[in-house]
Amino acid sequence: MAATPWLLLLCLAAAGGGVLQARAQPDSKGFISIDCGLQGDTGRTDNVTKLAYVPDNGEYTDDAGTCHNISAVYITPFMHRSWYNVRSFAAGARNCYTLRSLVPGLKYLVRASFMYGNYDGLNRPPGFDLHVGVNYWHPVKISRPDEAKYVEVIVVVPDDFVQICLINTGAGTPFISGLSLRPLKKTMYPQVTTAQGLVLLNRFNFGPTKNELIRYPDDQYDRLWFPWVNPVLWTEMSTTRKVQNMANDFFEVPPAVLQTAITPWNNGSQIQFSWDPQPQPNDPSPAYFAIMHFTELQLLPSNAMREFYINLNGELWHRDAVTPEYLYSRPSFNTFAARKSQYNITINATARSTLPPIINALEVFSVLPTTNLGTDVGDVSAIMEIRAKYQVRTNWIGDPCGPGTVMVWDSLTCSYPIASPPRITRVDLSSRSLNGGISISFANLKVVQYLNLSNNNLVGAVPDALSGLTSLTVLDLSGNQISGSIPYGLLIKVHDGSLDLRYDNIQDLCTNGSSCQPVKRKSKLAMYIAIPAVVMVMIIVAGVIFCFMRRGRKGSMNNSANPRRELMTSYASGTDVYMDNSLQLENRRFTYEDLQVITNNFQKVLGQGGFGKVYNGFLEDATQVAVKLLSHSSIQGVNEFLAEMESTWHLSMSTCQKEPCKNILKEQNIMVDVYPGNRGSGSHLNLRKD
Repeated sequence: MAATPWLLLLCLAAAGGGVLQARAQPDSKGFISIDCGLQGDTGRTDNVTKLAYVPDNGEYTDDAGTCHNISAVYITPFMHRSWYNVRSFAAGARNCYTLRSLVPGLKYLVRASFMYGNYDGLNRPPGFDLHVGVNYWHPVKISRPDEAKYVEVIVVVPDDFVQICLINTGAGTPFISGLSLRPLKKTMYPQVTTAQGLVLLNRFNFGPTKNELIRYPDDQYDRLWFPWVNPVLWTEMSTTRKVQNMANDFFEVPPAVLQTAITPWNNGSQIQFSWDPQPQPNDPSPAYFAIMHFTELQLLPSNAMREFYINLNGELWHRDAVTPEYLYSRPSFNTFAARKSQYNITINATARSTLPPIINALEVFSVLPTTNLGTDVGDVSAIMEIRAKYQVRTNWIGDPCGPGTVMVWDSLTCSYPIASPPRITRVDLSSRSLNGGISISFANLKVVQYLNLSNNNLVGAVPDALSGLTSLTVLDLSGNQISGSIPYGLLIKVHDGSLDLRYDNIQDLCTNGSSCQPVKRKSKLAMYIAIPAVVMVMIIVAGVIFCFMRRGRKGSMNNSANPRRELMTSYASGTDVYMDNSLQLENRRFTYEDLQVITNNFQKVLGQGGFGKVYNGFLEDATQVAVKLLSHSSIQGVNEFLAEMESTWHLSMSTCQKEPCKNILKEQNIMVDVYPGNRGSGSHLNLRKD
């Protein structure tokens, strides 16, 4: 197939007029039409198609690239307005357009257009690559300044956005003239799946009486149907009657295309055309789909018949002969892509056919594998918000994790699970002049293991949401102006050894939310020595207290007819002291939400008894506690729970008669009991030493 039709667009449409405000959203038809390099914030309306074109401002490109006009030498009176200007990308290996507000899982036609026009005055047409999302799409090779080139693909878009990226391959500065996106029905082009797309080689309209390009509004999907140009003489056929698509048609060819056809000249018996495969860097021998469209345009008498076979390289395309229906479309296509060294199509009349074969239109596509997966959408959303908040530039363009490790964003490391989207596991933004607070979006990088924000200008508190990062092993906040308290959840991870928390050279950060005293970070060795020493002292002191108390209990039993008396609770004014005769006990109140913080939302289970589970936790001063939580599924749970409280801890049973209690047991006999009540209005804990 000749490449001549690509050049015809320069004189097939009038320039557009009108202006409109630029929008990043699709229009009412779901179309996005971008006039790349159009300067200013206003777009225009095309005079022929009436489609709205918008400039490619920062909403699409994040202000990357520069706008240029092509040389006046290459502007002709009937040239379409979209060829007048380009956007070029001299900086960076990858630059992308992001098209948003799409329907996930829908098929979209994406078309990019290019005309060099010596916009840079170098007279050196460049070459570069295109990617759709994280998948290789097509090379762009410009041979002449006046060459107009289209590249089109049909793909399933998995997310609510798609990125079209220009890749610098070292053969010149990438540029682009226009970019369009059109939604298709899910039933159209059944060859397009989540695993493969279709890259257009050619789409031809046979037999038009004029060299007209058929597109929107004649084609509601704005496909471009180029007139067939070939030195071989054909007999052209046409009708003014409306041609209809068959029910459940897969391609919905517009009537204007189906109303024309060709037959062999002088009533010959064969139509023939061919194309050569176009090797790609990632596929030296591409496979192709061909879709041929047939419609009978003549009302044949009863003694006439038009019937023919289709052959590919001398072999039958389909076993059955084709008999076009009058004024109804009938497509013929291969179900599986053909991979040949050359493609010769012949359409031959059968022996009983009284009329020569015809053809109305042809589409030829190569197969585009789309098996590369983009980064997890949650990670993408989080890192995009981080990029916007801190205005990170560098190479943070396109998909964060690819395609492949070569294209991964600076400062990120990703994992690549089999058959699952890549995930961001490491973020190193140290010494990047970050300003403001710590973004809550870091907490949405759910599998991040290493987060380094050191030596920046970060201020404010450490978000408590970072405690929910279950895979986080290193968090470096050193060298910032952070203030406030380290969240309990992070302290718990530090003390159980799952998190290395670094906060050197921070004066106003503290670990105790109530006193908020500045904390000076000691070496790990000092911490490892100090903590066991403190715990050992606490064990010894608690043991001595326990012995004295056992003696006291024994004496009380010998001198009283009632071995256990109900403990009367009173509070000494201003001292918050629990009184029982001569025994003074510390008393402190907690809320149910405090319990959640202390136990990191009841995350770590230490064991399980007859009454329920015991959870690990830490008070704000790093005191380790065990939270005993009653299970409502156990029939004997309430009885066992209350009996343990009464016999072991000598607690008043009057507070636990109506509803089950929850209690916290600390090593060496420190206990907290929860009095029944509504969580939101009065549920509380009393901490006392026994």
